[in-house]
Amino acid sequence: MPRNRLPTAANRLLAALPQPEQRRLIARGDMVELAADTVLHEPGAVQRDVYFPTGSFISLVTPLDACAGLEVTLVGSEGMVGDSILQDVSVSPLRHLVQGKGGALRIPVAAFRRELERSQALRHRLNRYVYVKLHQIAQTAACIRYHVVEARLARWLLMRHDRAPGDEFHATHEFLAYMLGVRRVGITQAASSLHRQGLIDYRRGDIAILDRRGLEQRSCACYGVANDLYDRILGARR
Repeated sequence: MPRNRLPTAANRLLAALPQPEQRRLIARGDMVELAADTVLHEPGAVQRDVYFPTGSFISLVTPLDACAGLEVTLVGSEGMVGDSILQDVSVSPLRHLVQGKGGALRIPVAAFRRELERSQALRHRLNRYVYVKLHQIAQTAACIRYHVVEARLARWLLMRHDRAPGDEFHATHEFLAYMLGVRRVGITQAASSLHRQGLIDYRRGDIAILDRRGLEQRSCACYGVANDLYDRILGARR
């Protein structure tokens, strides 16, 4: 797709910018297709690009050791990846893992910095986004400490459902355990409970959302808190 034909409405941060800022930012980057399971950035490495997802979604994972990690937030068309550049920090402590394939606007860091210097509207919008994102990460930390696995799994499924097209996707018990930082048996028990309640169908890693409203009722309050904050600070997500 030509650069000037990027559907900015597919990313809510871009869609909220004035048209001149949108056009300049799009001209600085390229529309790319991100493949699932691609690592865009390793912790401690210098960031070369920032990404505005338009169809893809990306897990930000904090590594715990050589084999374990924990997802601290999930970024889709409501946000961006690489926002540490706003604080003049070119590295991130998080692994950026593409969880859902799809499109994204990729902009080299040097070009992105030039636009930040030029556009007050862009910096203002993204500073507000960083505030929301930090709050979501803090909310995740509290969620891990105080909420049961079933409620956390329901929240994660809702977040994934918000960002993925359709009601079906693939995620193994091992992957879910890695994302939520729990043992595999905990995921098995939680997924089985949600299945028995008729909220999801789960077979060999294939998940189907059957009753979204019911899933929202089983989720912890963190899901609604995070969404309400985004709406209040940045405007409606949809």
